[in-house]
Amino acid sequence: MFMAFDSGQFWTVIHFLALGGLALYGLHRLWFLLCWLTKRRSPVTSPYLRTWAMRRPRITVQLPLYNERFVAARLLDAAAKLDWPKDKLEIQVLDDSTDDTREIVEGRAAHWAREGICMKVLRREHRHGFKAGALAMGMSTASGEYIAIFDADFLPSPNFLLRTMPSFSDPRVGMVQARWGFLNANHSWLTGIQSLLLGPHFGIEHQVRFRRGLFFNFNGTAGIWRRTAIESAGGWRADTVTEDLDLSYRAQLAGWRFVYLDDVVVPSELPVTLAAFRSQQQRWAKGSVQTARKILPCILLDRFLPLGLKIEAAVHLLANLGWLLGTIVTLTLYPAIIFRVGIGPYQLLRFDVPLFLLASSVVLLYFYVYAIVQKQGGSVARLLLLPICAIGLAPSLALAVLEGMVSEGGDFERTPKFGVHGRGPLPSLAFLYRQPSLIYVVLNATLVVYTLLPVLFAWQRSTWIALPFLMLFPLGFSLVILKDLAELK
Repeated sequence: MFMAFDSGQFWTVIHFLALGGLALYGLHRLWFLLCWLTKRRSPVTSPYLRTWAMRRPRITVQLPLYNERFVAARLLDAAAKLDWPKDKLEIQVLDDSTDDTREIVEGRAAHWAREGICMKVLRREHRHGFKAGALAMGMSTASGEYIAIFDADFLPSPNFLLRTMPSFSDPRVGMVQARWGFLNANHSWLTGIQSLLLGPHFGIEHQVRFRRGLFFNFNGTAGIWRRTAIESAGGWRADTVTEDLDLSYRAQLAGWRFVYLDDVVVPSELPVTLAAFRSQQQRWAKGSVQTARKILPCILLDRFLPLGLKIEAAVHLLANLGWLLGTIVTLTLYPAIIFRVGIGPYQLLRFDVPLFLLASSVVLLYFYVYAIVQKQGGSVARLLLLPICAIGLAPSLALAVLEGMVSEGGDFERTPKFGVHGRGPLPSLAFLYRQPSLIYVVLNATLVVYTLLPVLFAWQRSTWIALPFLMLFPLGFSLVILKDLAELK
């Protein structure tokens, strides 16, 4: 005999399953944190240029560009100043631009050619394959044994090659990734939150994965590849929108080792508008799920890979499912509250509170401890905005995750860069790179109204202790709406 199963019970089960998934993610963050804290006194550092002192191999530096009028010149200038013998250095500007970036690139490339720098501008008649297609096209004519890649918003220091190339003295090393620095972390609360999110990605995740021999990824920029590693892994492919993550896993499955150097920092520009940040995160969320669909079966079925490595790779590739789980928790919160209206405080303490702490507080602790250990006092203040902002962005990123589950490839949405340092203003022509956001204003306005329902319910029942938690949801959507509206002006 089947038991009655009404809609309230159904949505409550879904709510707690999603919350349980987030709790598992919280446990994983806690494991990362403990691994990092036990080893942080011996950071990953770059080796000295010893065996490479007499032999300087030929290097190709690739600079993929698409409509980057505000930052193209400074990128070409930085690449031209890399400290490496001129006869062993080739710079490819892979320019797919359709605006006046083309003229800027031509001017700077001609200048550095007169200075004796081998700087070539390569263009295509189409954007097939987007960034992956441009990199593949450039590599087909590249002369270097090694390929360094820098996106438009990065500024490598002159000693970048001197500090990364010694890692290739081990013939098993296929890629070396440097740490990202941030030129404009203090520009606004939005860039501050981004620096808080990305800092531990390099400082904790990459360090722990590298030290423990786990798979980790090339971040698409600020790194250098052994050419044969790219070729033996099948080259750049555009069947996901995170071509860097895809190639990283294929190369490591082919037997190549990756190296992460925490003390080699390449400054970069964080997205300064919410629309740009959301677009970037949507691409990463969609592409990681596409890569998981493509690569994860190969990892799980490989008889020679350790079980721990398989589990960590699965968590890594599926991490963006957290946005989908968070959205499910938000949407099912109200029916779960209604269904469990008669629950007693003992059950709350025994079940609900521990699950909530694992799903949220542990993740906040992860960022808090990192900020304290790294002596980033400003990051601690930003931590208060982190859960609110995450709630507000989760539905739009959940849609990207769902798209990644059912699609291959797709349009590569570039992240606009404006050449902003510190708290500097946006350039007057920044509106030319404005991205659509009105649809998200409508979506989030609807969610503000919906998430006020549990607040009203708790208020009517005088459940004052629940109000601060329940208010996080409408506050998150309201914050995102206000930021989007401010950028529409």
